Amino acid sequence: MSIINYQNMKKIMFKLEPENAHKLAGIGLKLLGTCPLINRYMLKRNYIDSSVLRQKIFGKVFHNPVGLAAGFDKDGEYIKSMPTLGFGFTEIGTVTPQPQVGNPKPRLFRLIDEKSIQNAMGFNNKGSYNLIKNLKKVEFFDYPIGINIGKNKVTAEIEAISDYEKLFRAFKDYGTYIVINISSPNTPGLRDLQNERFIKELFKLGKSITNKPILLKIAPDMELDEAVALCKVAVAAGAKGIIATNTTIDYSLSKEPKDFGGISGELLQDKSFKLFDAIANELFGKTVLISAGGINGAKEAYRRIKAGASLVQIYTALIYEGPSLVGDINRELIKLIKQDGFNSIYEAIGSDRI
Repeated sequence: MSIINYQNMKKIMFKLEPENAHKLAGIGLKLLGTCPLINRYMLKRNYIDSSVLRQKIFGKVFHNPVGLAAGFDKDGEYIKSMPTLGFGFTEIGTVTPQPQVGNPKPRLFRLIDEKSIQNAMGFNNKGSYNLIKNLKKVEFFDYPIGINIGKNKVTAEIEAISDYEKLFRAFKDYGTYIVINISSPNTPGLRDLQNERFIKELFKLGKSITNKPILLKIAPDMELDEAVALCKVAVAAGAKGIIATNTTIDYSLSKEPKDFGGISGELLQDKSFKLFDAIANELFGKTVLISAGGINGAKEAYRRIKAGASLVQIYTALIYEGPSLVGDINRELIKLIKQDGFNSIYEAIGSDRI
């Protein structure tokens, strides 16, 4: 599917309410799995498997470093379709122990001129039991999968640890890695869990239940020194990686924001990079670093890689640029890596830190 065709399709999609457009895209991805001819065509066009980009992380081969960020595939329904969009890995969720409907609608908004999205979804998902059923369907699908976990909205902050325990136990044998989400702005009190005591307790608990690598996803709105200190605590407590960042509640970034929910997309780009760079300055070489937030093309992805990211994630840019984006990013990454005189992505990762 060419970018020209997508831009025409986008005009139609953008006439729909954002959440309805999201559902329509999901239906398309499900149908894709039933059409082998189209599936093969899109794989050939979008999925880049090159020795220049290939890495082994968490004991798993990632054929390219560009993944889908959590939030799109909350219930693990589109896993098999992700390679056809070019993604080297996918992160599903956020999943909660019990199903929940999320926040009242409308809760998803386009900031079109700023190529950004504002969402207040609130971890709407069908729950851990349903996600396990979907994961069993792809049990033999050899593809890196992250599982993003969060507490239910009705669970009191003082009891939050019990929700994460349930989720660790539910997914202890599934996926490639597990991500602790305590950084979404759309569950009341969730970001209050971004504190040293809870982080230590959480990772101690997780390590006692599963051998899967456990990562921490952090918000972009913390002071840099506080964020770095918290990430250091997490790594010392057993975190195998840091994902920076989630969405922002810095509404000053947009000309016409809502006064609730988190902003993603190009508006978040500089803020996200600044926090990631501070974390990488302290933790590069000590843990796996994944950068997310405002990545809209190969140039920005490469900036994150040179700053220390082994992997990058996108979501909002896909909405604005279409299904050819990931393949285009990976092709351009190969050129940028070679232009810098590197033989592989391994040599490029963190090269700006040396």
